[in-house]
Parts: sequence; C-alpha cells; structure tokens
Amino acid sequence: MNRDLLRDLYAAAAAALLVVAAVLIGTGIEHRDGTLRVSWPPLLATWDPHIGPGTPAAITVAAAVVAYGPALAARLPWRPLLLAAWATALAWTWSLALVDGWYRGVAEQLTTRNEYLQVIDRFHDIPGTLRDFTHHILIDSPANWPAHVAGHPPGATLTFVLLDRIGLTGGGWAGAFVITVGTTATVAVLVAVRTLTDEHLARRAAPFLALAPAAVWVGTSADGYFAAVAAWAVTLLALAVTGHHPRRTGFAAGLLFGLTAYLSYGLTLFALIAATVLLLGTRRAPPLPFLLAGLAVVPAAFTALGFNWWEAYRLLVTRYYQGAGGVRPYGYWVWANLACTVFIVGPATAAGLRRTGTTLANRAQAPAFRLAVLVTAALLALLVADASGMSKAETERIWLPFAMWLLPSCAFLTGARGWLAAQAALALLVNHLLLTGW
Repeated sequence: MNRDLLRDLYAAAAAALLVVAAVLIGTGIEHRDGTLRVSWPPLLATWDPHIGPGTPAAITVAAAVVAYGPALAARLPWRPLLLAAWATALAWTWSLALVDGWYRGVAEQLTTRNEYLQVIDRFHDIPGTLRDFTHHILIDSPANWPAHVAGHPPGATLTFVLLDRIGLTGGGWAGAFVITVGTTATVAVLVAVRTLTDEHLARRAAPFLALAPAAVWVGTSADGYFAAVAAWAVTLLALAVTGHHPRRTGFAAGLLFGLTAYLSYGLTLFALIAATVLLLGTRRAPPLPFLLAGLAVVPAAFTALGFNWWEAYRLLVTRYYQGAGGVRPYGYWVWANLACTVFIVGPATAAGLRRTGTTLANRAQAPAFRLAVLVTAALLALLVADASGMSKAETERIWLPFAMWLLPSCAFLTGARGWLAAQAALALLVNHLLLTGW
C-alpha cells in the first residue's frame, strides 16, 4: 500500500472516529438532559431498521456506479456525461427516498407541521403577506410562522406557493420538484469544475457527485433545492469570468445569487465562493456590472413588495434562541456539526480534503491547484457557518449547498471504485437503519 493511500485511509478513519464520538457523547448528553433535541445524535433521525420499495433500485444504482462509473466518466462525450450524471443522481436520490415509501419518503416530507406547505393558504395575497411577514416570525407573535417558514426568507415559501398556483399541489409534487431540481446541482458543479480547472478533474469527480451520500437529504428537503440554485449561481459566474457569454452569464449569475439570499439567510456565505470564482477567472475585466445588475433584481423586487430582509433576519436570530437553538449546547454542536457533514459527503471526501490540503501546500499543477482553492473556499464558508452558532444541529440538510462543493475533492483520489463503494455503503446504511427527518 503506497503512502498516499495510507494517509487517505487515516483521514477517512479520523472522520469515522469523529462520527463515533458525536454519536456516543451526543447520546449521553441527550439521555442526561435532552438539550440536543435530536433522537439519534448528531442526526435528526430515529433508529428504525427497515427496507422499502426503493431498496432494490438503490442497491442496483450503487452497484452500477461502483462497477462502471469511473470508466464511463472517462470515455463518454462531455454532454452525454452530464446527462448521465444527472440521470444517475436522479435515480439514486429517488431510490433512497422511496426506501421509506412514497408517503413517508416523499409526499409527506414537506407537509409536516414545521414545513412550508403548512402555510400555502396564507399567501392568497402575496404582496400583503410579504408586507406582514416579519410580524409573524417570533414565537410569541400572533399566528407565528412554522419553524422553517420563520427561519428562511419568504423566497423559500413562495416557491411552493407558486407550484401550488400552477396546479402542482400537495406534498407529492413538492417532493418531486425538490428532487428534480436538487439533483441538477450535480451537473452545475461538474460544469463549474471543468470551466475553472479542466475536464479531466471534472470527469474524475463525476461519479462521486452522482453517488453522493447527500442524496439521502436531497430527497426530500427544500435545502436540496437551495443547493441547486446556489450551485447554478456559482457555475454561471464561472462561465462569465472565463469568457463564456460574460454579459448574459454574469447577469444570470447575479440573478441567482440574489435569489439564493432570499431562499436561506445562511447562504449569503456563498459570497466567499463567488469571490474565489472571481479570483480564478481568466478575464482581465470580470463582468462585474452585469453581475451586480442581476444581483439587485430579487432584493429590489422583495423590498418593493414590502419585505425587509435585514429586519427579518434580526427577528429570526431572536426566534432561533426562543426555540431549540437557545437550548442546544454550542460546545457540542460546534464540532458535532462536522460529524453531520461526514454523513453527507462521506469518507471519500474526508480523504479528498486531505489531498486538497496537500495540493495547496505543494502548489501542484495549475488545474489541480485551482480545484483545491475552490474546494477550500467552500470549506471555509462551511466553517464560518459552523462558528456562527446559527446552525446547531440539522446541518445534514442545512449544509447541503456547501457540501456539493466539497465533493469534487474526490477527483484527487486513486482507487475510485473502492471509495465509491464506501460512499454508497454509508448512504445505504443510513437510509435503511435510520428514519431521517428528511
């Protein structure tokens, strides 16, 4: 066994030990005083070994990607590869969701008491509701919003309101929308990696993006949808700064970055990733005017309709500490959140991040170094989110947008099939042994 592979295994083992520590210590804390507010620390999940209608498909998809994924990723033409990666991510995510059955795994996920579909009927007058939105954020306010509605800007809820308006009513359509859109993040990240680094690295990353353990939570949490919007914003910016129709792609990138900020407050940290993309760009004059013009559209629209983003965020901080956020101990979650991240990115990414650090330190060949910089920016954004204390627990879904940009570090690994098998095994075990909150 060569030295690099041995060090990769050490990194994966360290990630596994972090998870074991989070489980054991978290279980002790929860049994002692219940302050973690999760049933199976560090995940929001319950122990429930089961199989379901999605089990055969999930195992089949995993086996096919492990056996054929690296070879197909290396030789398929680029555009068919993108289509194949998306199709695989769709099949993987749908099959994992259906392990829990159609109703429990998909149709009911976004209809529970804390979710967005609970308030669809309160948005008959959208401008009026937006003007009044901040008056219902605090727990002690009249007709307070459910946790997820209060915890996000109204762009998140409006997505499901608009789905309802066009006839895609109910949890089944909402779940299908989240999975369909969320899995396109795989394509977005691949395009960005190819654009900013090279095609070889993008091809090596493709099977890991398609078979990500994160799929357990992409199907079906709204954060999977947020991850896709943020991913396409970064990708369009990458295209703009490398000269691919810079005016159009720059404006479109700004538009999506603006939307991202109105889907989740925490995704404003994507500014770190956007700044990195600007630094990695090859154009001497990045299309900043077009980016900024696009960036202004969504905030201007919401502000004109009466929603005050800053006031809502200030009230959200108060609401956060009124609820579980005020009880959950920072001293545990500041490191246990990272154990949650291991569940969504898998052991291969732990090894990939080790290689990322080595690549940065050695200033390796330009494409590899550029990929390492991009991955490091995503990791930094995640660590800032962690240190903020505004994401204590449930980061297995909240951090999906950041996790998608850690997965390309797997392109640095050797022995892809073995690492893919480890990724698939983790996702299958989680989905079959636990009943996750999403």
